[in-house]
Amino acid sequence: MQDPQDHPAPVRPGEELDLARLEPFLLRHFPDASGPVSVEQFPSGHSNLTYLVRLGDREFVLRRPPFGSKVKSAHDMSREYRVLSKLHPAYSPAPQVVLYSDDESILGVPFYLMDRIRGIIIRRSLPRDFPFAEETARRLSESFIDNLARLHSLDYAQIGFGDLGKPEGYLERQVRGWIARYSGSRTHELPEVASISAWLKENMPASTAATLIHNDYKYDNVVLDPADITKIVGVLDWEMATIGDPLTDLGTTLAYWVDARDPEELQRLRWCPSNNPGSLTRSQLLERYARATGRDVSGMVFYLAFARFKIAVIVQQIYYRYHQGLTKDARFATMPELIQTLLRASLRGIENGAI
Repeated sequence: MQDPQDHPAPVRPGEELDLARLEPFLLRHFPDASGPVSVEQFPSGHSNLTYLVRLGDREFVLRRPPFGSKVKSAHDMSREYRVLSKLHPAYSPAPQVVLYSDDESILGVPFYLMDRIRGIIIRRSLPRDFPFAEETARRLSESFIDNLARLHSLDYAQIGFGDLGKPEGYLERQVRGWIARYSGSRTHELPEVASISAWLKENMPASTAATLIHNDYKYDNVVLDPADITKIVGVLDWEMATIGDPLTDLGTTLAYWVDARDPEELQRLRWCPSNNPGSLTRSQLLERYARATGRDVSGMVFYLAFARFKIAVIVQQIYYRYHQGLTKDARFATMPELIQTLLRASLRGIENGAI
């Protein structure tokens, strides 16, 4: 079997780090370490960029904003660092951060370093010969949704997140904000956008009690224990974490979850092996979450439709950078098809009233 653990790869062209400036910076802050510095890149992210930095026998994960991005609020390294520095002691799957720098003379942007979490990350397809029996798939999907329920049960004020977000009016701001973000990054005329936008504004439910939310909780943002892949040892990519309606978080998770019964166009954009035999369905994930939290999830059609629209807008923002020539990452070229599929799925869920 090929090694299933998450490994970095050579840095993509155009996304190199300036080692001549980074190395002396690291040696100043870690004087007991000895060089040389070497850098590889974790290749799967589409937003903030993630690198493995080795300084002698020490390893760090470095996070920085993407090249060419003009949406500074979406790539606030200082905020992400502050969130993780408070969260890790209360929620161990969150990475432990070690250093932040806003000195743009080093890499041209703010960045931070954190400890590496070693383990397995499940992406779109399983590694060849990966042991994923039905019982394993079921237990992992149970652990996955239970971990989200655990996150939503944290006392965010006690952790020190009382000023992290503005829970009052959160859902309305989110809906209007993501509609505006689509307008600001539009490259094609897509008729579904107007229909979805109007329905979301007219059918907004009352928000539930606010919690800490991750906002991008999916399989390829969790790290699994190599000795037991049903155990989650890490949760990554906290750039969009805030205080808000937990059902928006759950909606995002369900939007990434493709059931075996879903239509072919959704199967083609499958984000993870959630359609493998044994995996819980979206309905089963929803039922288990409701039992764990006691929350009323009867309005989930709205949250799933909104989540699919939001993900489509996120992909649109990424594609906009490629369309404008601000990034050369060839993975982005086919994103318009993904955007249209997500929008059609959002509209179909609205029309059918089902998740």
